[in-house]
Amino acid sequence: MDLIMIPIHLGMHWCLAVVDIRAKTVTYYDSLLGDNHQCTNALRDYIAAEYLAKKKSPLDIQNWKMIIEKDIPEQLNGCDCGVFTCKYAEYVSQDKGFDFDQGDMPYFRRRMIWEMINKTLL
Repeated sequence: MDLIMIPIHLGMHWCLAVVDIRAKTVTYYDSLLGDNHQCTNALRDYIAAEYLAKKKSPLDIQNWKMIIEKDIPEQLNGCDCGVFTCKYAEYVSQDKGFDFDQGDMPYFRRRMIWEMINKTLL
C-alpha cells in the first residue's frame, strides 16, 4: 500500500488528500484551488502518531513534503467538486497526468453512474 487516498469534506465542498509512502509526500487537491495547510499538517501528525503506535518507534517525518497542488484541473461551478475529487483519485492512483477539465464533468458523471450500476470500472 503505497498510496492512501483520503476524501476531505469541508461542509459544502469535497477535496482529496493523498499520502504517498514512496515519495514521502502528503498532497492536497482542491478543485477550487484553495489552501488547506491545516489538513496536510494534521495528516502529517496522524501518520507520525500511527507509526509510533504500530511500530513502537518514531517516524522521521520531518523530510516529508506537504504539497498543496495548484497545477490541476479547476472547477468552474458550484456542484462538481465530488466528481473532480473522484477523478483526481483515479488519475493519481494510476500515475496518470490530469488530462481533463470542467467540460468533461457531464461525461464523467454518466460514466460513474454506469460503473456503479454495472459494478465494473471502465
